[in-house]
Amino acid sequence: MSLFGRIRGSPSPLRAWIATSSCEAGPSRPRLYRTRTGSHDSSHTNAERRFFNTSTVTDFPPTQPLRSPRWVNNAGVQAPGASKLSKSSDSNVVSPGEGHDPHPVQQIRLDSPDDKSAPPESSAPPSSSSSSSGDGSDNAGSDPPPSPPPDPPAQPQTSISKQSIPEVYPEVLALPIARRPLFPGFYKAVVVRNPAVVAAIKEMMRRGQPYLGAFLLKDEHADSDVITDVNSVHPVGVFAQITSVFAANSGPGSDSKEEGLTAVLYPHRRIRITDLVKAGDASTVTVKPEDEPEVPAKDVESTTEGEASTVVSTDASDSLPTPPPSPVPTPPSQNQTLSPAFLQTSFLQQYNISVVRVDNLTTQPYNKDDQYIRAFMSEIVSVFKDIAQLNPLFRDQITNFSINQVASNVFDEPDKLADFAAAVSTGEVGELQDVLESLVVEDRLRKALLVLKKELINAQLQSKLSRDVDSKIAKRQREYYLMEQLKGIKKELGMESDGKDKMIEKFKERAASLKMPDGVRKVFDEELNKLTHLEPAASEANVTRNYLEWLTQIPWGQHSKENYSITHAQTVLDEDHYGLKDVKDRILEFLAVGKLRGTVQGKIICLVGPPGVGKTSIGKSIARALNRQFFRFSVGGLTDVAEIKGHRRTYVGALPGKIIQALKRVGTENPLVLIDEVDKIGRGHNGDPSSALLEMLDPEQNTAFLDHYMDVPVDLSRVLFVCTANVLDTIPAPLLDRMEVLEVSGYVSEEKAVIADKYLGPQAKEASGLKNADVQLEAAAIDTLIKYYCRESGVRNLKKHIDKIYRKAALRLVQDLGEDVFPEPTPIVVDAKQAETTDNTATVEKQDAPQSDPTAPETATPVKDDSSTQRAVTTEEREPMKVPDTVHVRISPENLKDYVGPPVYHKDRLYVAPPPAGVSTGLGYLGNGSGAVMPIEATTMPGKGGLQLTGKLGEVIRESAQIALSWTKAHAFELGITTTADEQFMDGRDIHVHMPEGSIGKEGPSAGTAILSAFVSLFTKTKIHPDIAMTGEISLVGQVLPVGGLKEKILAAHRAGIKTIIAPEANRPDIEENVPESVKTGIRFVYVEDVREVLQEVFRGEPIAERWKEKLSY
Repeated sequence: MSLFGRIRGSPSPLRAWIATSSCEAGPSRPRLYRTRTGSHDSSHTNAERRFFNTSTVTDFPPTQPLRSPRWVNNAGVQAPGASKLSKSSDSNVVSPGEGHDPHPVQQIRLDSPDDKSAPPESSAPPSSSSSSSGDGSDNAGSDPPPSPPPDPPAQPQTSISKQSIPEVYPEVLALPIARRPLFPGFYKAVVVRNPAVVAAIKEMMRRGQPYLGAFLLKDEHADSDVITDVNSVHPVGVFAQITSVFAANSGPGSDSKEEGLTAVLYPHRRIRITDLVKAGDASTVTVKPEDEPEVPAKDVESTTEGEASTVVSTDASDSLPTPPPSPVPTPPSQNQTLSPAFLQTSFLQQYNISVVRVDNLTTQPYNKDDQYIRAFMSEIVSVFKDIAQLNPLFRDQITNFSINQVASNVFDEPDKLADFAAAVSTGEVGELQDVLESLVVEDRLRKALLVLKKELINAQLQSKLSRDVDSKIAKRQREYYLMEQLKGIKKELGMESDGKDKMIEKFKERAASLKMPDGVRKVFDEELNKLTHLEPAASEANVTRNYLEWLTQIPWGQHSKENYSITHAQTVLDEDHYGLKDVKDRILEFLAVGKLRGTVQGKIICLVGPPGVGKTSIGKSIARALNRQFFRFSVGGLTDVAEIKGHRRTYVGALPGKIIQALKRVGTENPLVLIDEVDKIGRGHNGDPSSALLEMLDPEQNTAFLDHYMDVPVDLSRVLFVCTANVLDTIPAPLLDRMEVLEVSGYVSEEKAVIADKYLGPQAKEASGLKNADVQLEAAAIDTLIKYYCRESGVRNLKKHIDKIYRKAALRLVQDLGEDVFPEPTPIVVDAKQAETTDNTATVEKQDAPQSDPTAPETATPVKDDSSTQRAVTTEEREPMKVPDTVHVRISPENLKDYVGPPVYHKDRLYVAPPPAGVSTGLGYLGNGSGAVMPIEATTMPGKGGLQLTGKLGEVIRESAQIALSWTKAHAFELGITTTADEQFMDGRDIHVHMPEGSIGKEGPSAGTAILSAFVSLFTKTKIHPDIAMTGEISLVGQVLPVGGLKEKILAAHRAGIKTIIAPEANRPDIEENVPESVKTGIRFVYVEDVREVLQEVFRGEPIAERWKEKLSY
């Protein structure tokens, strides 16, 4: 329904204006609504009916049986415990103060057992009714309302049934409101931080009595949750219902112990304070109501998750209000001593809040056809139209108010139009309060019109200012146009040269020093010719200029002189890295070929290994050995092809790809480009970057690499690409095929110890300021650090622990010697005038961290001290302090715990003594690049022949367990487990296999031999010696297949004291060539090809092994 006329009536010009103005674009303003109210127009009495339903969702627990009776009024409240809610109670609820004069109810009733089904804590505002006599429709002389139509069938009462609003509520909690008053029918959200008021509101919601009185504070700068003096607030306020509550957001400077609450209030009627029954304590008040416009009734539809919310819904028919039947009074109990009139709010006495006694205020009778009233309303509508044309912020509010008007014509409800006009305006607080206090409709309209007129004047002033700004901008544009003409005249007369000519000369000079290919030179000439004919202010000129910048900054034909000396390369690699013999030999081979050929074109190296083994630093060493420029970029997580191939020049902010940027940065066409994390490249909606790398890394294609931005072929054949990756599985096969893979497996303990002593220790010592101090990390402490703290293949974690040790040593040294030995230099105090005359000193505005004041608002800024608003800054470097020669610090294994904490790894072996039958020892490779000794436990119990696997095992290792069990069952008679070949020994038994350290995921086929040995040990009841460890994949027929990670596994076995390792025969060359002799010392290696060999070695010397020589043949 429209604000300015009926929807289903004859068309009007004003309605047409609303339809057009509401669709115009513009800034939005918070919408304000009113709840729908029934019309008292007798012509619509029997035409249609309107039902008003509410639903409430709150975060408070159901109401327990109250110790005091619920409020009883004449609004037709159904007796608790009833299973049906009649339709008449839905259609006859009248908004208090607007439909009928309230009559105090002197009788009360006590809710006892029936109170279990308590009404919801809050509900959406009820429907209100209006008539030609306004809110006071019960005055003398008015006709009694017609009888309602027959009631429809009663609906069952549920937990979301509508809660009627009491017409008489003598005592209410008084909540002072700042900045602007509330008007009936418009939502308002306030933040309450007073703990007593918060507790009282929660109790009210729990009891199903979410009602309070909201009164405007007289002092505009005051902010309080309680009323200490009745004269501190205006006597006229509103009777409001709390529709929803939720926790208020507390800022970083607020006290976390203080509880805040945001309450959404819906005012129902005007009330006046008659007496301050209880004054609150203002000493603990810290309230911050939200300074936002009042939200209309239809605008608050939901809150955040877990918060209270209220949903209001109406159907399409109207209903006439009728006086509800008076409830049957229930006699009070004998021990009840409180006055019946105020028993309902007696629980508020226990809180330190403000409680006031109020009377309802009703609008005086009026005649809607009065010529003055209609004139005022017409003028208000006209002012609304003028403001909406000047200020689009009002359009949404006016449209929404018109849509939600129940009355078919806005002129039927002049009192609500006045309230709406005051609610949406930004007038003075005193004027808005006058509108609220006005009970005479004519006076209320007059005051609302005055507020709107001022709003119109402000809108006209804003429009005038906007026009003035537009005229100034037009003037500046005219001046700019004349200045450009003046420049052109001066240029024609030779009085001034254009900057474009200098730029063109710069491009020509750059191109003359480059060896551009013929095709590139042709493109350069064309673009330069285009630039000469373009105006500098044209957008195309900027695109062309940027393109020429990039085209002339690519080092065409410029390269650095390369050094292929093998001796120099060997020296550089040994200086930067210890160990890694295979990698160093491969790099030297690479350089030797380049020395003979004179170039290293067509080589793309990929270094693969666990984290922290030095892949990136190896790339830097290669660049230093070759005397090449170095550029690094990472493609981990890269999802955009444009990062590799560049953007089209037509895009705003377009740039070439990474490789073109690298050439510009290094200034040579033969740099070493390190592409990091090539195994972690992504794929998004902007293409597949790994496919774009194919052209760049393919020696057959990168001689004419075509970047989307440059659009000219660029020769990348002289670029040496070095890629790094942790695994090869995630690298696309076509890309992996174009690279030469070098495996960087990691370091053994001896290599880690040397690296820590030669490289990591001195670097960490210097970084901690202890370069010349006598602080020593003993070799035994480093060995303990490697064994019990840093078992990874790389040395990155070891470097972190060594850095931590030296930092802790520096802290203890400074704390022990104190400020006398290490005095802090005197701070520089310079004012602004002195800073101008001092060479290395200046001042800047002081920016301190915000103060942590719990009572400060969320947007509060720290109070600045005017006497010290400047802070001195200087360019002088601070000199390091010298540690006295008398300081001697030794870090040994005994005090290592004080620096790095308790050990991470406590022991290498789970079983030192011979374990029970069914336990074997396997060797595993962990994800961090280190090996581990992993025991495998098997046991049997009565069951149905099932196999249970635990220990966070992967799919492959589960399959290995199934294969081992199947092989054991198939050879049970040969193994001596059964007496006959046809005997079934697993029918009534279950087998459980577990691998300890269940939180660590385990995957891979290398545990096959160990699981099979555990099964044979379990079924033959023969123990396996704990000094024997094994690794290898098994097939279903018993073959032992090769596995990976042997170097790390053998290192773990060496650290755990394993004496015998059973490995696949196919891994013999790998072990003999790649595993250092220091690791293999003291370990006997047994190479096998069949599981029968494994069993013969595992159970050597046992009686069962002697029988196998005859039966278990292969």
